[in-house]
Amino acid sequence: MKAIIISGMPAVGKTTVSRQVAEALGTPLVGGGDVLKEMAVEEGYTPGGDDWWDKGDGMKFLQERKRSSDFDKEVDARLIAKARKGGVVITSYPVPWLTGDGVKVWLSGGVGSRAARMAKRDGIPVKKCKEILSVRDTENFKLYKKIYGIEFGKDLKPFDLVVETDDIDEAKVAEIVIHYVKHRGD
Repeated sequence: MKAIIISGMPAVGKTTVSRQVAEALGTPLVGGGDVLKEMAVEEGYTPGGDDWWDKGDGMKFLQERKRSSDFDKEVDARLIAKARKGGVVITSYPVPWLTGDGVKVWLSGGVGSRAARMAKRDGIPVKKCKEILSVRDTENFKLYKKIYGIEFGKDLKPFDLVVETDDIDEAKVAEIVIHYVKHRGD
């Protein structure tokens, strides 16, 4: 099976949908955070738990990452290698633009629905989530434009499937992706 690479703006449901797709297809799920943790281990850190990034060593490692785009390029290179091998669901912001391998899925969603999803997930007021997403959307666009020349969130040419998520839940989005992958004929 080809790799399935799922991308989209922050808080669009990438992780939840990817997890559901991977479970339904019986394939591993890997994302940039997983690869960053692999790299942290190689640097002598001991990452553990989803909140590791918010604590001492995790924050220190992320500060090191900010000093150079080499960290991001290494994460992306490792994800591209996994995509080339196939048989995996990958969540990544830039990888769909960087490889010809895999089935590429863009999850589309407006800031209102993404903020509502984030508020529910993180227990933060929707208004605050909209502010956070505004910053994250701008930072991601600038970062990937700088590193790779990608117009993140604007150029959707690399994608085989675009799913509008505003009016459907993650389970329905996953169902659409699974159906597409199973019936695309390659």
